[in-house]
This record gives sequence, C-alpha cells and structure tokens, in this order.
Amino acid sequence: MTGFRRTATAAAALAFTAAATAVFGFAGPASAHVTVNPKEATQGGYARLAFRVPNESDTASTTKLEVVLPENAPVGSVSTMPVPGWTVTTEKRKVDPPIEVHGSQLTEAISKITWTAAGDAGVKPGQFQEFPVSLGPLPQVDSMVFKTLQTYSDGNISRWIDEPAPGAEEPDHPAPVLTLAAAATPAGSTAPTAAVASPDDDGDDDGNGLAVGLGVAGLVAGLAGLVLGGLAFARTRREPVAKA
Repeated sequence: MTGFRRTATAAAALAFTAAATAVFGFAGPASAHVTVNPKEATQGGYARLAFRVPNESDTASTTKLEVVLPENAPVGSVSTMPVPGWTVTTEKRKVDPPIEVHGSQLTEAISKITWTAAGDAGVKPGQFQEFPVSLGPLPQVDSMVFKTLQTYSDGNISRWIDEPAPGAEEPDHPAPVLTLAAAATPAGSTAPTAAVASPDDDGDDDGNGLAVGLGVAGLVAGLAGLVLGGLAFARTRREPVAKA
C-alpha cells in the first residue's frame, strides 16, 4: 500500500511539473536573443531603432556587438546615438545602383555597425543594453534582416544570424528582423477622374440652347395672341350693332 502511495505521489508531482512548464515555462532557461525595437516601420520613411542585447552568460559580460545591414536593402542615412562606456565604428560598401537620398545619388552605404565596450562598461550577467540607431529612407522591401554577433568577455560569440522561414518555427539563433509596411496613401490624394467632353460639346452650346428656347417661347406667345385676337374679332361680328 505504501509503494502505491509513493507511486501516486510521484505521478502527481510529474503532472504538476508538466502543467507548470506548459503554463509558466519553467523547464529550461528562456532564450533571450538580440532583437530590434520597434519591430515594424514604414517604407520610404525614417525610423529610430534600438538593438536590445540581453546578456545570457552567468559569468561573462557582453563586450562587443556587431550588426550587419542587409545587402539587398541598403540605406542611405545611418546614424548612431552615443552609448555611455561604448565606442562605435562603421564600415561602408559600394552599392550599385546608387541610392537616391533627397535628390543626391549615393554610391556607398553603411554595411556594418560595431559597438565595443570600454573598461568595465560591458553588459553584465542579468542585464541588457540598448544600442539606438536612426535609419532612412527605408527601402521598398517587406523586411530587413540584421545578422548580429554578440561577443562575451570570455571569448564566446553568440551568432544571431538565422533568417526566419515562412511558416516555420523560430530558429535557434534568430537574427533581428524589421518588418516594413507600405506607406499609406493620404486621404483625398487621389485625383478625381475628369469628364471627357466630345468634340461637339463646347461652351457655345449653352448659349445656343438658351437662344432657341427663347425663340420658341416668343413664337408660342405670338401664336396665342393671334388666336385670341381672331376669337375677339369673330365675337364682335356676331353681336348686333345697337341702334341710336
């Protein structure tokens, strides 16, 4: 009987653990990967983004972050915001065809941004850091994939470079993805369709129609006057002339 109770207790414990895992996600550490925030922007516009970098190591700090801009979606203007304790460098590459930005043709674009911690400024275990960037004009594509390398003080490197596949589960090391939506058409910006006039339709038609209408009305009035006059004359002839 005692063995049965132990078995039942163990089974109940396993069931509780499974339920807790399903509801609260207790089984195993959560995957805190590098992300870009916000996750959506508009094509043709400018966006202020932040690459959010959590530290997944229990013993080492994050000391370097390398973000590669997608080759198939070059951006003409890229600027970074200072992060205390970190230095930033950029690399460029040739682009063909050139990028048009405010009427200028650019033949080079930023291809990579690297942040490096100075001194003890690395992202410590249990912490995260954001690295702000301004980009624009954003290209006419559905999304931008930023392959990212996260280097730790012990030499380990987390490679967040896996691109998402439509309909598939999230990869083990997903790259940050920015979804781009088409710019909305401003209300009332659609020009109304103009009516096409035939060659015979011109401004003189209105004047000619009015003149014809007035002429017909005058003719009808004249005929009515003649009829009334004739009736009056006939009536006068039928009446006897009074004698003096």
